[in-house]
Amino acid sequence: MAVCDTCGNDYWLSFEIHTVGGFTHTFDSFECAVTRLAPICEHCSCRIIGHGVEVAGRFFCSGHCARTADGSGDGAQIRVAVGARPA
Repeated sequence: MAVCDTCGNDYWLSFEIHTVGGFTHTFDSFECAVTRLAPICEHCSCRIIGHGVEVAGRFFCSGHCARTADGSGDGAQIRVAVGARPA
């Protein structure tokens, strides 16, 4: 059994995640893995579970948050096509 890095639960079905940076983390659930490893949106502070959006080195959960938070105007160039109606 192994102890979860996030919650401390000692669970027989825990799993490890090895990062590109060479770190190894142990978790008892995907929820704990997401809580520990997923980046946080710089606008709404939610965990970025999907692909997210990066603008000038800043990470956002969606195009909406990137456009809303971006003061440089770079966010205005983001086009989010998921769920958009065809032209």
